[in-house]
Amino acid sequence: MFKNHPKGLLAAALANMGERFGFYTMMAILVLFLQAKFGLSGTNAGLIYSIFYFSIYILAFIGGLIADKTRNYKGTILVGLVVMAVGYFMLAFPTPTPVPNKILYLVISCFALFTIAFGNGLFKGNLQALVGQMYDNEKFGKMRDSGFSLFYMFINVGALFAPLFAVGIRNWWLLKHNFEYKASLPELCHGYLEGTLTPEAQERLTTLANEVSLNGSVTNIGEFVDSYLNVFTTGFHYAFAVAIVAMAVSITIYLLNKRAFPTPAAKVEKLSKDTAPDLVVMDVKEVKQRLYALFAVFGVVIFFWFSFHQNGLTLTFFAKDYTNLSGIVINLGLVTIQGAEIFQSINPIFIVTLTPIIMAIFGWLRARGKEPSTPKKIAIGMFIAALAYVLMMVGSMGLPLKSEVDAMGGLSDVQRVTPLLLIGTYFILTVAELFISPLGISFVSKVAPPQYQGIMQGGWLGATAIGNQLLFIGAILYDSIPIWMTWSVFVVACLISMFTMLFMLKWLERVAK
Repeated sequence: MFKNHPKGLLAAALANMGERFGFYTMMAILVLFLQAKFGLSGTNAGLIYSIFYFSIYILAFIGGLIADKTRNYKGTILVGLVVMAVGYFMLAFPTPTPVPNKILYLVISCFALFTIAFGNGLFKGNLQALVGQMYDNEKFGKMRDSGFSLFYMFINVGALFAPLFAVGIRNWWLLKHNFEYKASLPELCHGYLEGTLTPEAQERLTTLANEVSLNGSVTNIGEFVDSYLNVFTTGFHYAFAVAIVAMAVSITIYLLNKRAFPTPAAKVEKLSKDTAPDLVVMDVKEVKQRLYALFAVFGVVIFFWFSFHQNGLTLTFFAKDYTNLSGIVINLGLVTIQGAEIFQSINPIFIVTLTPIIMAIFGWLRARGKEPSTPKKIAIGMFIAALAYVLMMVGSMGLPLKSEVDAMGGLSDVQRVTPLLLIGTYFILTVAELFISPLGISFVSKVAPPQYQGIMQGGWLGATAIGNQLLFIGAILYDSIPIWMTWSVFVVACLISMFTMLFMLKWLERVAK
């Protein structure tokens, strides 16, 4: 698989795989943790989620600036890994629930999230710049797209197992304290504490409390609420601790292979000496054209990420509130893996399985001289993403508003939709992602002038950041309008991206040559 690629690619992919394991452990449970820990509404949890996701990617732009300024890409990457581990440690430390001081503990949690985001900013874009440097020669240049696809596939191996570990640890901790998992219980428990439950929801809380208690009937609902919330969220804290272990593995792999990685700074200096006494390594006009093309693509993909990264927000809410989870159970003896978070493993499963297939298709087309250009692949990916939300629109027709669900205390299993709806959606979104994300990174590494490699990779992530900052709009819509209408917004966003990309296609193809 790696036969025709640079030797450093595998080491870089493995180092990133460990980091992604830790990251997706957190992302699988973050928004549900915020709701269970602090009793936040979907809108408020979504706002924190979107700001955090924005910070991760916008700080990658800052990380690119730091690396380009210091010419110390490898050192910047290592510092980023260590800083992320510190942030995960802060989240992993268990604190009581219900929290004695909501504002204080929420601020501490948000500071931990910022620490993780800053470390990620130092790490992510600069590692991608190193991978791009591996293909800046005639020997490997034609394999750039497939190389980034392989890189992308391997890092998603970590993302595949992360949600399963997180859910398993949370459910193991519940079972250890004689409780079973129920997705809608934390929200009902906070409603009880705040005195906002309707009589129907109150009855639902009592019924579910007796269902999940392995110590017999619940006689004191107040004691049950406090105990269940504390055990539930402590399990989340321990799940965050898994990320620390994953970061340690990633740091070890990176240190063992650090010398084998290329140095972008050295490449820039070499080109500078060969062409001019200053840092301009190509014609100024060409540099401007390349930067304009990159900025245009950055603007387009904002709409895609605004839609795609709903997988950790509104699609996760949909799994918790509207999807029948009773049939999705993995029993491993001491650990039972069941929960809305488990859907976060579906996307990386499809990435790992579909990447070789899509690479083979592109390879077959390449051999016949018919492979689409990278900009055209991105446009196709936008259209495929729109199809995923069309499926969600059709599958959500007739479902009640979120406010109606809350008044009922949650839907019964027979009122919920089949999990196949989300599985099908994730399948289509994954195909779209494979047309856009790794190939977009490849496009940036190919088009960016050598002296701007780090900052342009950060620019790609900065565009992703803006799309992520808009995620909270999905959470607002989810809470206030019919569910099917929420998905229609993302259909429109993806189609706007597609048509804009097609409009610029010939220009982008010319610049990328």
